[in-house]
Amino acid sequence: MIRISSQQIFSGGINRLQDISSNLVNTQQQISTGKKVNKPSDDPVAAARILKLDQELKRIETYGRNADLADNRLKQEESTLASAVDLLQRVRELTVQAGNGTLSANDRQSISEELKERLDQLANIANTRDASGEYIFSGYQGSTPAFAKNDEGNWIYQGDEGQRELEIDDGVTVAISDHGKGIFVDVPKAVSAKGTTSADGFVSDLELIAPTDLTNAFGPRAPDDFDLTVTANAAGDLEITASYTRDGTTYPLTVEPAGAVVGEEFQVAGVRMTLNNAQDGDTFTLGVSDKQSVFGTIENLIDGLDSLSKTDPKSRAAYDALVAESLINLDNAQESIILKQTELGGRMNAVESTTAFLDDSGLYTQEIRSQLQDVDYAEAISNLSFQSFVLQAAQQSFAQVSQLSLFDRL
Repeated sequence: MIRISSQQIFSGGINRLQDISSNLVNTQQQISTGKKVNKPSDDPVAAARILKLDQELKRIETYGRNADLADNRLKQEESTLASAVDLLQRVRELTVQAGNGTLSANDRQSISEELKERLDQLANIANTRDASGEYIFSGYQGSTPAFAKNDEGNWIYQGDEGQRELEIDDGVTVAISDHGKGIFVDVPKAVSAKGTTSADGFVSDLELIAPTDLTNAFGPRAPDDFDLTVTANAAGDLEITASYTRDGTTYPLTVEPAGAVVGEEFQVAGVRMTLNNAQDGDTFTLGVSDKQSVFGTIENLIDGLDSLSKTDPKSRAAYDALVAESLINLDNAQESIILKQTELGGRMNAVESTTAFLDDSGLYTQEIRSQLQDVDYAEAISNLSFQSFVLQAAQQSFAQVSQLSLFDRL
């Protein structure tokens, strides 16, 4: 026979009531918080998985902010470069106008004045700042203006060649800046007359007509320049020879037609030109692979408009050459910027696809976490009603049992 004391009855009843009450409180907490797991003891396995999912969501959120920052920086740069292209197009139109042979000195001066304004506008564009106040084209020197005037009044680059990068996903980085040196400074320059020992001689009608011939004439790389030398031959004609120097060694270049003389059109390495008023022993240096900033191109054009008088054949030839070279240099500058815009488009596409991937990953992670953590309200309310009923029945049962006593039977 099992003996049950009154103490056992009371203890068992109280413990049962406490268990039911605890379950009821947990269910009430789930409904109020909307979470099935409010503490690790509720479901240790689920709690561990929820913690990892929370960390994953924070990682995605961080990369998402980085991707948004990268997208904003790239869009700002792309918009800035588009403004630069539009401005250079206007400068090119002014340059074409400057080439009109009917312009007066006053007309050229008016063009020069507008070019000066456009030059300052280009400098403002190149010195664009981002939302944090840093100059976007200064490389790592974000606090330093990309371009500033030197003592001679010419615009020069002040930044470095750094390129900032931002991580937008695990192992995925994207460049969010470009230095102004690569965009506005290192622009291929048109073939031009760089200098001469002649007092009166000059080059006219200078034009690159066969770029492939220019490349082939010098092997793997073209030098910065080559020389033309005028020599009186046995017949007394002023014959032209050409050469270039590399690593201390001088190499001859082919002049076409052979035996070309001063005053006649000829070609060297795909470059067509005419030497005028040259004398025996004169030399002329032509630049073929130089670079010049777009600022330098506009500054040289302004100087030519202000100083070249076009009163004699030499000054007219210099003016015409300046206009022709400026047009080529401006086209090269626009092409340089457009190529950078194309590169930016590729980067923005990469950021966009990464952002979409992060968004999808975030939604998938949130869905899994929701399955583990979020409460089913219909089920929870049903459980709460059942537990309330059980608790009420248990309380009534305990109240009745607690009143029983053996002395009532004596």
